[in-house]
Amino acid sequence: MELQIEHLCKTYRKKEALQDVSFTLHKGIYGLLGENGAGKSTLMRMLATVDFPTKGSIRCDERDIFALDKKYRSLIGYMPQDYSVYPGFTAKDFLEYMGVLKGIPEKKLKDRISEVLEFVNLSDAADKKVKTFSGGMKRRIGIAQAIINEPVILILDEPTAGLDPKERIRFSNIISDMGKDKIVLLSTHIVSDIEAIASELIVMKKGNVLESGNVDALVQKVKGKVRETVVSQEVCHRLRKERSVIHLKQMEKDVQVRFVGEEYPGVKSSQAEPTLEDYYIFAGGIIESEE
Repeated sequence: MELQIEHLCKTYRKKEALQDVSFTLHKGIYGLLGENGAGKSTLMRMLATVDFPTKGSIRCDERDIFALDKKYRSLIGYMPQDYSVYPGFTAKDFLEYMGVLKGIPEKKLKDRISEVLEFVNLSDAADKKVKTFSGGMKRRIGIAQAIINEPVILILDEPTAGLDPKERIRFSNIISDMGKDKIVLLSTHIVSDIEAIASELIVMKKGNVLESGNVDALVQKVKGKVRETVVSQEVCHRLRKERSVIHLKQMEKDVQVRFVGEEYPGVKSSQAEPTLEDYYIFAGGIIESEE
């Protein structure tokens, strides 16, 4: 199975949401990383055939996904960033509704609902109304509806948004289990989620792909460029203007600083082992400035 995205462009009136985006996906978990507005959701809507490209093509095993139509949709599972569930539905009712929409035979659907509820750890909540669910439970029912048709391509847009740490860990484990035999594309702006789940990374910014490749290999690109130091408040203020600062930790009088770049003149610093977050900052990712 191969999903090929070539020279993809999307324009809304005069705004270019995607600009000449190209990459190829095989089985495995891919992280789509970028700040809000980078074009991640636009790209995923097109991969799910919810939206159409202005230019370019998306092909599944060399065949255009829009020409494949229902045949392609039967291969995919899609969890949008924001999705609605009728609040009066129970978990079982909702999955039955989605299963019918996806054309799953009635005899198979009952067993499949039980399977996916167990997989996302919601079997005990099968007869509870979705309006009573926590944020984490709603995300898990979102995963359940995405996989009920046993897709080979899974598209997840900001699946961990709004989850507490415990739910995010549980969710990460669920996604990791599914990456063994599927193409999984996971969109987020939370770097730690990508680091925990994905082996391949696609970095987007302002509608463009900045870089893509194996996570570990990309992280090694910043080896020797990540530094840590402890400085005064005054020096910290200057350093933040001239280096890409990743973390600040306030101490009694001084500040512990982690930054990417060359050594800062007059400041003694030590090299640190790089992380994906360090690479993201180095590659052009944005962390909101406190200034």
